[in-house]
Amino acid sequence: MLKKGEKIVFIGDSITDCGRSRPIAERRNCLGNGYVSLINAHLEAFHPSLKVRIFNAGISGNTVRDLKMRWDSDLMSISPNWASIMIGINDVWRQFDNPARKDLHVSLKEYSETLDELVFKSQSEGIRIILMTPYFIEPNKAEPMRKMMDEYGIAVAKIAKRRKTLFVNTQAVFDNVLKDLHPMVLAWDRVHPGLNGHLLIAKAFLDIFKL
Repeated sequence: MLKKGEKIVFIGDSITDCGRSRPIAERRNCLGNGYVSLINAHLEAFHPSLKVRIFNAGISGNTVRDLKMRWDSDLMSISPNWASIMIGINDVWRQFDNPARKDLHVSLKEYSETLDELVFKSQSEGIRIILMTPYFIEPNKAEPMRKMMDEYGIAVAKIAKRRKTLFVNTQAVFDNVLKDLHPMVLAWDRVHPGLNGHLLIAKAFLDIFKL
């Protein structure tokens, strides 16, 4: 599905950011130390003729509200062929680590409507979308934060189906590994993975393109 010279913007929160350069990272040494850099490395090593341009526009701590505010400046201005969106962890997390700060909480309704709006806006400009679910690296699906994260992930899946986007269920990818590994092997806080977790995300992304 990828064509020679196409541009992909990865946008999201700290999982995408991973220490990338500012204002918008592009070159291989500027893409951070996470899944975006691994995807870029794979494409350069195994599909060099494609010459795909990778941009990292992740910002640590972002919610879908933040993406909406910077969508035009950080994504639309690049005129990408593809936009990969992974957002939602902070939308859920703030409801647990800052329970008294209602102003920081993004409800499921607001999350779904805002994400759908961004997808529709981008598709209207000819940008193809890859939607990646938020996740919580916790095998107990009854755990409160995991339960809520799953609800936000379902919302992403519904948008992907309605808007006919590509879809990566990152939660399912981690769940498969959690059959054999404790969450702390992947992420000390069950959110920010080490290189092993980022490799899982990168492979899931590449798999949908059969790369």
